[in-house]
Amino acid sequence: MNRLKPDTFFYHIYPLGAFGAPKKNDFKSSPEDRLKMLSEWGGHMADIGADALYLGPVFESTAHGYDTADYYNVDRRLGNNESLKREIENLRQKGISVVLDAVFNHCGRDCFIFKNILEKGEASEYKDWIKGVDFSRRSPLNDRFTYSAWNGCYDLAAFNHDNPKVTEYLLKAAEFWMNEFKPAGLRLDTADVLSQDFMAKLRKRIPDAWLLGEVIHGDYRKWACDEKLDSVTNYEVYKGLYSSHNDINYFEIAYSLNRQFGESGIYKNLQLYNFADNHDVNRIGSMLDCFHDIYPLYLLLFTVPGMPSVYYGSESGVPGKKGPADDYGIRQQINPRQIKGDLSREVKKLAEVRKKVRALQEGGYTQLHVNHKQFAFMRTIENQSAVVAVNSDTNPVKLHLNLPQKCADKKFYDVLNNGEVFQLKGRVLEIDKLWGSWGRVLVCD
Repeated sequence: MNRLKPDTFFYHIYPLGAFGAPKKNDFKSSPEDRLKMLSEWGGHMADIGADALYLGPVFESTAHGYDTADYYNVDRRLGNNESLKREIENLRQKGISVVLDAVFNHCGRDCFIFKNILEKGEASEYKDWIKGVDFSRRSPLNDRFTYSAWNGCYDLAAFNHDNPKVTEYLLKAAEFWMNEFKPAGLRLDTADVLSQDFMAKLRKRIPDAWLLGEVIHGDYRKWACDEKLDSVTNYEVYKGLYSSHNDINYFEIAYSLNRQFGESGIYKNLQLYNFADNHDVNRIGSMLDCFHDIYPLYLLLFTVPGMPSVYYGSESGVPGKKGPADDYGIRQQINPRQIKGDLSREVKKLAEVRKKVRALQEGGYTQLHVNHKQFAFMRTIENQSAVVAVNSDTNPVKLHLNLPQKCADKKFYDVLNNGEVFQLKGRVLEIDKLWGSWGRVLVCD
């Protein structure tokens, strides 16, 4: 089995942007091996403790990667199939697993399927491969037929998954990727609108692959289950992480974590994919009203239930906002040697703490304290307990916590900061100093 472990820490790279590829594919240039830049990024990932890479779209496309043109060849702006095989193996040697982006809901207009319909019209053998093809009307792009597009974007033609030929074509592509490039798994783009039947068939076809689904809204259990996906993107926690700080309201993230992972939590048995930003949203360095809030935010990202993921460069506070017509502002070229500073050092430290403390990887979740600027919870597994406390105030505060009876009179050690010892008096944990814009991780074995 190729499943990822609960202690996995993801790094996320959007390669077309990160490696400075041209914004448009001319489909005639010789391949340029930009994937070789992964070698330097791999060193950076290993240094900060990441052991999995979610690598954004790498297959031949027209522009941004999600408008796939060829499911069997790497985008010439990034290299070729041999480049990808080489880099995945190099990362594996560094202890880093790779999860590839899989765009199975739609294709681009340069895909042979769509081009054949454009050329042959109603005589095309592929006319039933695209959803909603209608030759009685023109498309918004003035084609002689209209069709279903993803989210109203007619550069992305939606596949007809009710056609068994379409399903088989995509399943064979997934099989090819797993056999040829040997990644740990796939991230399914727009999984929330993919056919449930298709995802079940994909699981059966590549049973050893770790499968992550992009899900914005809905009950995550619909996708993350034994017969479909291993995990989904936790957009609820993503939103709570930044808005709880901007609104000075830790009650929001506390509510979400209780709902998801508390005593009656609906996702207690799921390892969801947590993130502060990604290739579709503004970078966290530009989302926060007060930049110093980024420190307690990352502390939460690495200690709440689920797998943490860091978007390339954001661990140093790189700013970036979506443009009115494109996402290039959040998918910029970055040199890993430029990623430095206090924040990146703290992210590395948080990753080290999470690797050492099993309770932070798999432990249950119990809320201990919440107000507008301070938040504390406990993660517990077997005989190990970890108390996490964060403070978004810029000034230090005292915190008085009542722990469960099983913790009475025990000693807790601050494994994040200076190893300070906290001796409980009965069930009471007194934190005399909870630093401003930071926090503590106290562990008892």
